[in-house]
Amino acid sequence: MPLRDGDSICLIIPPSVFLIDERVFPSLGILKVAAVLENADYRVDVLDLSGISNYCSAVNDYIAATDCRIFGITASTPQMPQVMAVVSAIRRLRTDAKIILGGPHVTLTNTAAGKERSRGSGGRATEVMRALEAAFDVLVSGDGEKAIFIALEDHAPAIVDADDLRSPLFLTREEFTASPFPARHLIDLSTYGYSIDGEPSTSIVGQLGCPFSCGFCGGRESPCLRTVRIRSTGSIVREITALYERYGYTGFMFYDDELNVNPHFTDQLDDLISLQIKVGRAFHFRGFVKAELFSSRQAKAMYQAGFRWILSGFETGSVRILRNINKRATRDDNSRCVAVAREHGLKVKALMSLGHPGESPATIDETRSWLLEAKPDDADITIITPYPGSSYHDRAVPVTGSGREWVYTVPATGDRLYSAEIDYAATSVYYKGDPGDGYRAFVHTDYLTADAIVANRQLLEAEIRSSLSLPFPSNAAALHYEHSMGQAGTLPRHILNAAPAVMVA
Repeated sequence: MPLRDGDSICLIIPPSVFLIDERVFPSLGILKVAAVLENADYRVDVLDLSGISNYCSAVNDYIAATDCRIFGITASTPQMPQVMAVVSAIRRLRTDAKIILGGPHVTLTNTAAGKERSRGSGGRATEVMRALEAAFDVLVSGDGEKAIFIALEDHAPAIVDADDLRSPLFLTREEFTASPFPARHLIDLSTYGYSIDGEPSTSIVGQLGCPFSCGFCGGRESPCLRTVRIRSTGSIVREITALYERYGYTGFMFYDDELNVNPHFTDQLDDLISLQIKVGRAFHFRGFVKAELFSSRQAKAMYQAGFRWILSGFETGSVRILRNINKRATRDDNSRCVAVAREHGLKVKALMSLGHPGESPATIDETRSWLLEAKPDDADITIITPYPGSSYHDRAVPVTGSGREWVYTVPATGDRLYSAEIDYAATSVYYKGDPGDGYRAFVHTDYLTADAIVANRQLLEAEIRSSLSLPFPSNAAALHYEHSMGQAGTLPRHILNAAPAVMVA
């Protein structure tokens, strides 16, 4: 199916039903791909289905209103059931469609399948990859900015593997710096709502990858997610300036894994201070830090630059669990991080998780005690889900006689984590749930059943929020797509913006 003159490419942001509010941060990865395509003179539509309850109706109307036959979709693992529904809608209405899948799910699954091949045998990741190959015309693993052009070729391979340090498709730091900013103009940013200390805010990505090897984290064996690539400070300053001048944003959430893995982090902060002096406007920032790397110098410079909040994945208050998850940070490191931040006027959101190997009532009590002692300014308490690409998933083995259960064993302690066999294409498996009773555990340990993990999470969150006077999160109402009295040629701007073939409401 050659690309014809005038053809447009539709990039799709699928719903994220696992989020309490889907329209907080736009999906910047696929918008980067859109920007690269636009720079190469391709016509690009972005179908943004975030938070749309009847998203397939929007897909149907888009296909009826355009002649687009090339579709690129990004997906994380918990988005896959909704992605498969979108694919079904496209296939039903466009028999000549070419559908490309990229994003974290295919990247992490391809990495896991590669590990299985290196061991000389197939496994569950290999089976998932076979199913993906059957459902999609092309799979893109890893960086998509250059791989998308291979995927668009007439005879593209079934898998375009850009997740290889030796591949010319793998972005270097210099290429990452030189790449265009995400094509935010292709979505309606006005329907995304986020603020930092009351300032209108949006997200920005200044670096890729995380060098650490936490057992629960997907991507620890994927080069594109493991290799740290940091944009130049000048590039970051230019993007912030553009967002301020075009959209009026004065708050920015750095969605980088750990800001302070950058050895020149304080220099970057100095440049952010200089930018604010230049434009005569104070900005507000928020971002993630690694606890054991956090210092008083960093905290002081962050406050001076406009940071008022930091987030850190402390995960647990248990020394044994910290060892089991290979966190590297100690309980004392985590306590010191909170204290140093508070000393310099920074608020801390503690990111905690339950359900790790060896989790027990005693380890959860230790987490409760640490939170009450450290007194973070906010907390997020989730339940672990073993995603492809994590040690909990990739290094698990079948439980003998169980049928559909897997077990991961921590080499150092022998503690175990059991997980259910999951069809990711049919089941939305996610680590966050509704604020009420929407949590579900797909794991259990030798000491806690899945139901007990859920019950303990609910009790822990209620006690911590009550004791520390932390607000409870609430769900945002889903948007409902209206197809304008059957006029398929009209799509509202919160779904489609800047589509030449479609009249925009």
